[in-house]
Amino acid sequence: MIFLVADAARLARAGYVLAREGVLSLVSPATVPPLARPLLRLARLIARKDAGTRAARFSAALSRLGPSYVKLGQFLATRPDVVGAAVARDLEVLQDRMPAFGQQVAEAIVTDAFERPLNAVFATFGPAVAAASIAEVHKAEVVDPDGTRRAVAVKVLRPGLHRRFSADMASFRRLARFAEANFTEARRLRLEQVVETLARSVSMEMDLRLEAAAYAELAENTKDDPDLHVPRVDWDRSTRDVLTTEWIDGIKLSDKEAIIAAGHDPKEIARIVMQSFLRQAMRDGFFHADMHPGNLFVDAQGRLVVVDCGIMGRLGLKERRFLAEILYGFITRNWRRTAEVHFEAGYVPFHHSVDDFALAIRAIGEPIHSRSADQISMARLLALLLEVTALFDMQTRPELLLLQKTMVVVEGVARSLDPQLNMWSTAAPVVEDWIARNLGPVGHLQRAGMGLGEVGHFATTLPGLLSRTARVVEQLDEATRDGIHLSADSLDGIGRAEAKRALWGNIALWIIAAALVGIWLG
Repeated sequence: MIFLVADAARLARAGYVLAREGVLSLVSPATVPPLARPLLRLARLIARKDAGTRAARFSAALSRLGPSYVKLGQFLATRPDVVGAAVARDLEVLQDRMPAFGQQVAEAIVTDAFERPLNAVFATFGPAVAAASIAEVHKAEVVDPDGTRRAVAVKVLRPGLHRRFSADMASFRRLARFAEANFTEARRLRLEQVVETLARSVSMEMDLRLEAAAYAELAENTKDDPDLHVPRVDWDRSTRDVLTTEWIDGIKLSDKEAIIAAGHDPKEIARIVMQSFLRQAMRDGFFHADMHPGNLFVDAQGRLVVVDCGIMGRLGLKERRFLAEILYGFITRNWRRTAEVHFEAGYVPFHHSVDDFALAIRAIGEPIHSRSADQISMARLLALLLEVTALFDMQTRPELLLLQKTMVVVEGVARSLDPQLNMWSTAAPVVEDWIARNLGPVGHLQRAGMGLGEVGHFATTLPGLLSRTARVVEQLDEATRDGIHLSADSLDGIGRAEAKRALWGNIALWIIAAALVGIWLG
């Protein structure tokens, strides 16, 4: 009962903020139940007159509601299947910027994290240079054992974040559970699974050790890429709540004039951005999923530098093959092969016709090839492809949605540097190299070797598996020979659980009764 009251209070506050910022005014009365329409009219009465554009309304409302809702908005931007394409586009521009929480608070968090005075960890510790929903970043200096001073970036987790997210996620879970229990559409969208995915993603973001590991994995994967640099992690000065990395002196990709003034070629940087992302996605299966201009820099050597590895995407071999083959199919205009890949990956049920699906893909691909280079968008291609596959009963693939949303951002960054960038010719070398390595003779030999290794591993574990199976069968036979019996401890535990449930039910009934009496007396 206490939880229900707390949930109601949180939802009431969220509803008021959404109404005040004009978000609920965007909802059509025809799409809500009749009993909710008076509330919708009330929401329009209290909406601010200067609410601004749709995107501005979402941004203002979610920022006011706090970090959990900002992350919820960013997550839903990758799920147009849940919120609709229009709302997803509005949420794409949601800015993850929050006020800094203060120098003294940040210094106290660092001191607690390392259980040492601040000056024993960092020689200097400057004010925040950036602040987001999860953490803020400070510029600091450290002194190495040889006396060398070097600048570092220190990411500090927001105070009280774990408690706040835990409470909000609990409310989101109960709301999703209620919706699935009462609405068919909520069950179709699997809202409980959506919330669990969000909770898992945020939990990983709130442990900066995992972000440090993501930096390290990305750096290892790209160590031979001369045009990409990933900041080094200072593991000795990193904990769950504090992450220390190499400081980057570079130019943000949003500042095209400064890039030109520094002697760099914007067209070359655009090529690096696009090809680097495709290599991460296809070659490595591990890609930076938050490549907006604020996280991308050009250093003095002309290399692309990526920071903030809090949100990463991962693709399995099947997804990478799918991505490579459909891109190659569109590049070569081989529509049937592109269709066959969907069936081979198991994305489209086999009761559909490959020829019909190839025809639908041709309807997407032919108009693209008739356009000029600056009008071709691979991100738009993937979006259209996902829309068409829905007509052929293809289930939602969250990893592909994240890939497509990231590609939208990457394309936007690349096109801001080179408006005439030809996406197909830029992508072709990366795609063709992946196909040659993985789908050619070398790739077949590698997969054959992996298959033999798996067979050998299974053969070595087979005796133990048979022994465990025999023991389970024997135990099951003994347990069911004279019927299934519960131990005294089990029966006692069931009794206590039922008594506890009855107690809370009685308390709830007394609270309701007291409220009714109060209303009657009033």
